[in-house]
Amino acid sequence: MIETDVLIVGSGPAGSSAAALLSTYGISNVLVTKYRWLADTPRAHITNQRTMEVLRDLSLEQDAMLYATPNHLMGHNVFCTSLAGEELGRMRSWGSDPYTHARHTIASPTTMVDLPQNLLEPILFSAACARGTRARLSTEYLSLTQDADGVTATVRDRVSGDIYPIRAKYLIGADGGNSKVAEDIALPMQGRMGVAGSMNILIKADLTKYVAHRPSVLYWVLQPGSNVGGIGMGVVRMVRPWNEWLLIWGYDISQPAPHMTEESCREVAWNLIGDRSIPVDVTSWSTWTVNHMYATTYQKGRVFCMGDAVHRHPPSNGLGSNTSIQDAYNLCWKLALVLKGQAGANLLDTYSAERAPIGRQIVERANKSIGEFGPIFGALGLLDSTDPEVMKANMAARKDDTPEARERRQKLRESIAFKAYEFDAHGVEMNQFYASDAIVTGSGDQRRFEQDPELVYQPSSCPGSRLPHVWIEKDSRPLSTLDIVGGGRFTLLTGIGGGGWRAAAADLATAGFPIRCVTIGPGQDYEDPFGEWARASEIEDAGAILVRPDQFVAWRQRVRAADCRAALGEALTKIVGTRGPGL
Repeated sequence: MIETDVLIVGSGPAGSSAAALLSTYGISNVLVTKYRWLADTPRAHITNQRTMEVLRDLSLEQDAMLYATPNHLMGHNVFCTSLAGEELGRMRSWGSDPYTHARHTIASPTTMVDLPQNLLEPILFSAACARGTRARLSTEYLSLTQDADGVTATVRDRVSGDIYPIRAKYLIGADGGNSKVAEDIALPMQGRMGVAGSMNILIKADLTKYVAHRPSVLYWVLQPGSNVGGIGMGVVRMVRPWNEWLLIWGYDISQPAPHMTEESCREVAWNLIGDRSIPVDVTSWSTWTVNHMYATTYQKGRVFCMGDAVHRHPPSNGLGSNTSIQDAYNLCWKLALVLKGQAGANLLDTYSAERAPIGRQIVERANKSIGEFGPIFGALGLLDSTDPEVMKANMAARKDDTPEARERRQKLRESIAFKAYEFDAHGVEMNQFYASDAIVTGSGDQRRFEQDPELVYQPSSCPGSRLPHVWIEKDSRPLSTLDIVGGGRFTLLTGIGGGGWRAAAADLATAGFPIRCVTIGPGQDYEDPFGEWARASEIEDAGAILVRPDQFVAWRQRVRAADCRAALGEALTKIVGTRGPGL
């Protein structure tokens, strides 16, 4: 029988990142996937700043940047009748607007990029295997049983047909939107699958002359009459600029999925491009459904689920792989501490408490974004009739010199700008906030948002928030505050008056607890040349901020404590349980 600390089912963004994290933390793990290799299509692609911070902590940010399309080529969101046809409107997105670009720059040491899943997965998977993961491809998960000491999974080798058990102390189900692990442990779900139908068509075509002057990830094509009884909206999604594309077209979910051929796919491509002289190489096609479903809890006993297994939604807002990787970042340090005897098993309960609300939020946000196309259709007169010719005439009428046309143009501008809630929702990506037993709050530790929390990221050192990023310096070298935390350990941040905190952290580290103390200030471990940390920390020089391995603030003491060792020990005991060494 194969034995391991953690068995991971699935090799997608969630599974591969969980394997990479656990191996980085020194935890034995086995990853199984029923597929012979990793993702063979682009699928997820938007990679936001928070995910890039996770990759940075794993020392994989530079690997990702080698393959990513940079942010400056993502920015325009174009609405048109075809790529070669009339442009209806445009918006700056993904942080390319001057105001939101500034907020992105201030928020993180990383940048949002476009990194298709078939390029991201190998980076995570390779790092996992290089660091110790034992991966088994073409190995299908069949079932599991669990007891007080662990989980026994039954798997089948799809090459030899052999069926055998794997024994693990814990199991992670990262097996996608049709998760068998989630089904087997009967995770409670809300919502429904199959809300709408879509087809994906991958093509290679040089579209430089139609797109290079307005670089974008997404080109939205509105063609009344080009589908049955609908508005006829398709998407031309950049995979690699400017010669590899993913075309998305809807179909009636109440009817069987359409029969697709290379010829029919090429016709769809030419309709969306609007130029039949462009050579189009169709490389693959598939159908999929839009889902609106989330799990209300992510755990049952020693089995945890993450990624699409627990939040199933359309690709709106580009949240899928990002949320999946961040699920893994939340759980894996907790598993590592428990398996090393540095925390109590109750710490694992905080995974579901913290991530399930995030999963629900992104499922609701992604589905809401679909509905927010309605005002655009209304402004173009596409909701006034089902007759394609009338719809086209209404679109053309917006150019008339009439009061009605002026009103339509104004509504169109406003409705396109409102799509910032999908294409520039920086707050949705970065304002995630945790409330659980792994977060200790005190007087005045209430998280407040002064601006729209979906659109605008607002940094805070309030426990439950991601540690604010500011630039600090060591030996004339700039570093982010995020660069000095993470790495699978707790970090205590303090200032010149924090001698008591330094002694307390050193005592715990000597006893075997994974913690280090860092002092920021003039002549200290790190300099604060711009005074930005002094403002962002929201504590006095003699106070302290305890940061978890996932870079979230676990606890803070704003002012000097009478007994630093007692205060820190009490906070950590609440967070990790009484089994922590030295607590």
